[in-house]
Amino acid sequence: MSSEKQYIDLFAECRSLIDEHSAPVMNALREDAFVAFQTLGFPSRKIERYKYTDVVAAFAPDYGVNLKRIDFRVNPYEVFRCGVPNLSTSLYFMVNDQFADKAVTRPSMPDGVVIDSLCKVARERPELINKYYGTLARARKDAINAINTMLVQDGLFIYVPKGVVVDRTIQVVNVLRADMDLMVNRRVLVVLEEGAQAKILFCDHSMDDHEFLTTQVSEVYVGENAHLELYELEETHVRSKRFANMYVDESRNASATIDSITLNNGLTRNRTDVSLSGEYSEINMYGCVVADKEQHVDNNTLIDHKVSNCQSNELYKYVLDDKAVGAFAGRVLVREGAQKTVSQETNANLCATKTACMYSQPMLEIYADDVKCSHGSTVGQLNDAALFYMRQRGIPEEEARLLLKFAFVGEVLDSIKLDALRNRLHFLVEQRFRGELGKCSGCGPNACSTR
Repeated sequence: MSSEKQYIDLFAECRSLIDEHSAPVMNALREDAFVAFQTLGFPSRKIERYKYTDVVAAFAPDYGVNLKRIDFRVNPYEVFRCGVPNLSTSLYFMVNDQFADKAVTRPSMPDGVVIDSLCKVARERPELINKYYGTLARARKDAINAINTMLVQDGLFIYVPKGVVVDRTIQVVNVLRADMDLMVNRRVLVVLEEGAQAKILFCDHSMDDHEFLTTQVSEVYVGENAHLELYELEETHVRSKRFANMYVDESRNASATIDSITLNNGLTRNRTDVSLSGEYSEINMYGCVVADKEQHVDNNTLIDHKVSNCQSNELYKYVLDDKAVGAFAGRVLVREGAQKTVSQETNANLCATKTACMYSQPMLEIYADDVKCSHGSTVGQLNDAALFYMRQRGIPEEEARLLLKFAFVGEVLDSIKLDALRNRLHFLVEQRFRGELGKCSGCGPNACSTR
């Protein structure tokens, strides 16, 4: 059986069950997604945007899928803490793809702000969802979009109305929990209306030592004069596979910062597409990857400058050890008429062993003549002269190597504007380099804090 056929058969046999446990807004797009998936199939490595990741092999195993919406026996608010010292957050949980609503008290939010189950809101207030759902992440655009839209039943909805400022960071912990190998299909919809402001922290963790395959499709709308800070931290385990597509659209004078940190994983493939649709919009994208053993991390980005007077800045850094594989492909597209564009794209990589492998492909595609755009890429090993200098001053070789690795990724970590989160990540990255962070201490079934 091909990788595609098992999912085609699953959808054909269980369509009514999938619809029953979801919402009309989501169900309306399934048929088109099904046709798109049958047409596209999983992308081979001959497809440019997937040349560094074997998608077919990742989806080949037979995973369980929780189509009947069975509740897993866990209340994450009681047994799990993803704590960042001194960072006061409004805490929410997703257990696999289901919004956890077992909190004793919900965090206090400004009037009009909605943070809830996507399925629930789509049923009760479809007018909030209809305008946005499936508009950026079109099924015919990508096979991951298609299979996710086919099978997804729930997800997370974050809505900040016009002019509202959410002062406290919204922290969402995505918990993978199962008694068997499991496929999770999760949807995320974030809408910031005109003049809204919010800071969002997503943390991905695994509570069980099973095979997990996650597809996550996120659509993010940043309205005129709105401001968004979005942080993603992945600390799962080597048996996890994650395919995450994020689509961001920015209106006039909007600004967004996206920080993606991968500290523990098995196979991760992140696609991030940003459309600068309004004049004077700005995007800052940062990525930090620490990988060893045989871990695989592939970040694929597109920044589309559609109009004039927009700015983009992109910086991704990888530290690879053992037989880890890293990939970065970043394309900056400056369309005709997008004059006065300012763009900087940088990918710097450190291979700490001869067996680590890094693919780097920064790209500029420019159709305007009044722009300031640059890009660069480096792949290297630890500086022997610096190592020698440090050892001559009494620093043991292992410690010297750790300090050089830590200094290398420091520029990305320092981009984080939340002081408490930045300090915490400095500590976690150091632990990771010391081999003391096999997985987050909060990921066990018995409670725990990352404090």
